[in-house]
Amino acid sequence: MPLRHLRWGLAGALAAWTLLRVLGLERGWPLVPLFAFTPYVAVLALLTAAVAAWRRWWAGAAVAAACAAALLALLAPRALPERAPASAPGVRLRVLAANVAGNAPAAGAVLRELRRWDVDVFSAVELSPHLARAYDAAGARSQFPHRALRPLPGFTGTGLYSRIHLRRTPPPPGTLFGMAAGEAWPRGGGHIELVAVHVPAPTGREATARWRRDMRVLPRAGEPAPPRVLAGDFNATLDHSELRRLLDRGYRDAAEQAGAALAPTWPAGSGIPLITIDHVLADRRVRVVSARTVALPGSDHRGVLAELLLPDADRGAG
Repeated sequence: MPLRHLRWGLAGALAAWTLLRVLGLERGWPLVPLFAFTPYVAVLALLTAAVAAWRRWWAGAAVAAACAAALLALLAPRALPERAPASAPGVRLRVLAANVAGNAPAAGAVLRELRRWDVDVFSAVELSPHLARAYDAAGARSQFPHRALRPLPGFTGTGLYSRIHLRRTPPPPGTLFGMAAGEAWPRGGGHIELVAVHVPAPTGREATARWRRDMRVLPRAGEPAPPRVLAGDFNATLDHSELRRLLDRGYRDAAEQAGAALAPTWPAGSGIPLITIDHVLADRRVRVVSARTVALPGSDHRGVLAELLLPDADRGAG
């Protein structure tokens, strides 16, 4: 194939990717999993523009530069913090979204890290019955005396472990994986609803359709319900229209508010994280003080640790 065809093929692919991303038109498999890599496509577009200009291929340079500019404009808010100041008054809540990968031998190490991070609510994804027993044996009952657990075989269970009073509530209906839900009462902060989220990975046509259905049954935030936080493994990045659709139902991504949403979370452990699929999504009535990714012992995911500033009891919904 002539070089001219190859280079126009690359420019056309960049233009098509950019158009689909800007319009939110990625649908089905394999587009959905591929679009998790959009930040790397932005870098590729920038490099293509530079090489094309160096080779004096001005038409290609213009196409690639336009794609790079559009994609970078979409990515920039993830690195620009809009968080509440650290000195802001209010009730703080530290939430950790953690895919713990069902690793029972790491239970003690995980709990030690949670104590070091001063976590109030631990959203555990891939929580099996065996792992739940391992956490209890390692001291989880004293560290997190309140809980709403749905431990299930394999990687389909989740759980909420809490230092503050927590009452189990009905989970989102009809999801493939078990999602634990609860209502917590931080002192002075009214009450807040929490959901431990695990959405199936879009690894094929049927799995992608299931991923889309489960994303769409996650509860919306806003009045008259209490403030709500969704925390876990969404198998989605901010470049997926389904996650942005969920945010439009009343949430903010805590890492994006903190300017840390370009930090990847999977695959971790022995690999190099590439994509950002773990999130803490906070009701827009909740302000974000900080958010960062943290290494989880025994897991192939990095966790997301977010410090949230809750509405006070007088202003909280209820």
